[in-house]
Amino acid sequence: MLIDELNWRILGCLQSNSRMSNAEIGRQVGISSPAVAERIKKMEDAEIIEGYKTVVSPFKADYQLKAIITLRAFMGMLKPFLEKVRSYDEVINCYRITGNDNIVMEVVLKNQKHLESFIDQLIVYGETKTQIVLSHVVKNNDIKPLKD
Repeated sequence: MLIDELNWRILGCLQSNSRMSNAEIGRQVGISSPAVAERIKKMEDAEIIEGYKTVVSPFKADYQLKAIITLRAFMGMLKPFLEKVRSYDEVINCYRITGNDNIVMEVVLKNQKHLESFIDQLIVYGETKTQIVLSHVVKNNDIKPLKD
């Protein structure tokens, strides 16, 4: 399913506020509420829209640190790590990547002691590098149509 200009406008509305009513989206894009609902349903069925989620502030939820941790897995430890990483509550995003490191994780932690404990769990799988996030420069940017 190709995303036409109207679907992009609907996606823009949903990305800015996924709780926006179909009636309000319809007003903003110039079609009826049932037409909006039908287009949204088709995009959900085509898995263009993958889901809806509440974004929680880690800092307001008592996490004091956000970090980016890369892992270069030891020989034979990548597959066990890929199975284990899903069980870590600290990990909010994890990517398998190309290059010298195999994994990049975005993690939230209560404090430095928690960071130390978490790294101790990771080092059985490989060599880690940690960077503490100071602030967001770009956060949850909308996905927009590509320009020719």
